[in-house]
Amino acid sequence: MKTKDLLKKVRKIEIKTRRLSDQLFSGQYHSAFKGRGMTFAEVRPYQYGDDVRRIDWNVTARHRTPFVKLFEEERELTVLLVVDISGSENFGTRHMLKREMITEIAATLAFSAIKNNDKVGLILHTDRIELFIPPKKGRSHVLNIIRQLLDFRPEGRGTSVSTALRFAFNVLKKTGIVFVISDFMDTGYADTLKILARKHDTIGIRVYDPAEADIPNLGFALLTDPETGRAAYVDTSSARVRAKVREHFRRFDDYFLNAFRRSGSGHIRIATGDSYVKALMNYFKTSVK
Repeated sequence: MKTKDLLKKVRKIEIKTRRLSDQLFSGQYHSAFKGRGMTFAEVRPYQYGDDVRRIDWNVTARHRTPFVKLFEEERELTVLLVVDISGSENFGTRHMLKREMITEIAATLAFSAIKNNDKVGLILHTDRIELFIPPKKGRSHVLNIIRQLLDFRPEGRGTSVSTALRFAFNVLKKTGIVFVISDFMDTGYADTLKILARKHDTIGIRVYDPAEADIPNLGFALLTDPETGRAAYVDTSSARVRAKVREHFRRFDDYFLNAFRRSGSGHIRIATGDSYVKALMNYFKTSVK
């Protein structure tokens, strides 16, 4: 993409996603994830109405009068965006490709992070790690993230979610928030996800196209696998073929839901024809701690 066209596209994404971030996630964003970001500040004598679970029994025993622990929120969080840019993301039958929606979701989350004075980093992956941008603050840093999301050309075409999760665990030393954004057309990542989720708040965002869940009846059509490049004519009017497509989609969908639920992680499913704004807003509202 030419530099001029890229800058224009970056600016367009910034205007749209920054406005959405301002409107929807201010306040709710931090409330949803601050549960682990508490540090001990001091103790003081117990007062009527204090939570008894905060009583410091060691200090209470020494002074023979109850004392409670006071905590304060850490001033910043670290947000890591783990984004799948494999070949299957370059598909879409609605208003946008999956990769386009993923880019907007990631940009919205990135602006939410810097609005709340948090650091944000990026991992781009296929079946390998394609790019890592360490977490930092600032508008120029986020604009660089958006540029990479828009214009990065990967070497790989396949998908390995477990490779990306393992890399995220290794590079994110301080407890943070990990958003894993992908179509999750993959399996075998459940154990790695459990390890990551023990230390970090982890949220999976599955972006899919409705045609992947239920292929439309187009008669004989030439279909190409974007990750392998293999092409074949398929009779989409066949009930057997359509049932196989639904089963293929459901296998990945069930694995995604089970893996994230069992690891105690958050999960969101968004179709390319739906509003990702509404889906994200509902998640943040229901996740407020």
